Amino acid sequence: MPGMQRPKLEFNTTRLFTSWLKEQNASICASTYQTGILFMMGVKPDGSMSYFTRAVPRCMGLHVGLQTMWVGSMFQLHRYENSLNPGELNGDFDAYYVPRVSYTTGDVDIHDVNVDKSGMPIFVNTLYSCLATVDERYSFRPVWKPPFVSRLAAEDRCHLNGLAMVDGEPTYVTCISKSDAAGGWRDFREAGGLVLHVPTGEVVCSGMSMPHSPRWYQGKLWIHNSGTGEFGYVDMDKGRFEPVAFCPGYLRGLSFINDYAIVGLSVGRENTFSGLELQDNLEKKGAMARCAIQVVSLKNGDIPHEIRFTGDIRELFDVAVIPGVRMPGSVGFLSEEIWKRITIESDSIRETA
Repeated sequence: MPGMQRPKLEFNTTRLFTSWLKEQNASICASTYQTGILFMMGVKPDGSMSYFTRAVPRCMGLHVGLQTMWVGSMFQLHRYENSLNPGELNGDFDAYYVPRVSYTTGDVDIHDVNVDKSGMPIFVNTLYSCLATVDERYSFRPVWKPPFVSRLAAEDRCHLNGLAMVDGEPTYVTCISKSDAAGGWRDFREAGGLVLHVPTGEVVCSGMSMPHSPRWYQGKLWIHNSGTGEFGYVDMDKGRFEPVAFCPGYLRGLSFINDYAIVGLSVGRENTFSGLELQDNLEKKGAMARCAIQVVSLKNGDIPHEIRFTGDIRELFDVAVIPGVRMPGSVGFLSEEIWKRITIESDSIRETA
């Protein structure tokens, strides 16, 4: 916006990251709410890395597909559509997302965003401690709340934050504590975290530290135990978290491609790690917290690739893989391009006798 200083964007990657991304025939989208940046990373035709950014105020939850992208922001949920047909290019971009619809929710602190089997967006309404969808008249329409939350109130009672879909249905959520008081979760960051089964409301895993980003993939519920810095999965039979890899930062954002997890790490704000095991684990490992995107092998927990951010970017919220797209881009809300990027169906105009 006019008068605002653009964030300083700096990053470096491990040596083989770009070639690995090319081999996967995919690209990566990520959000950073602190600096209000939506960014996309891919591979240019010459084999070098493509890095594309757009300003979206406090962008957080992402759901990205080849055709449609949903982005949660400060007070809106935006739907973008890919304006390119299969095989079509816009310059070197092979997917180019245009904002088509924006639902004004108000500042309800949208966290994870997904889409159900009917195509409707489902988002975590953290301020009101519920799952919600959009509504044509109201700010949002609640679809579920934890059984221990007695009523909807703008109080962020349990810090509901993560959503996993199974077969197009909301199935698992994460929250920081089983609290029904305003801001009550803040007193239970170290070990109060829960995973809930949405259809039954039952707790399937407890004792976690600041859990985030549950995702169902390859028959498992993968998740971040953010307060310890561990990525892993929930053993449903034993009802406990099983770590797969330690990542040096505050974990948020999780997506997958083939046998790899793509995870987001944040440095965190002042006192973010206070009282959390993550700080002790960093010291034991001789590591400093970093802002990065790491690639984790699901087979052995190794981390072969990384994008590390410096400059003004210190926090990430979400990451999303876009399979089949090498180099994505997007129209910005404030650019002149949004006035001129007009597309119609090729067969929408027919001659009449």
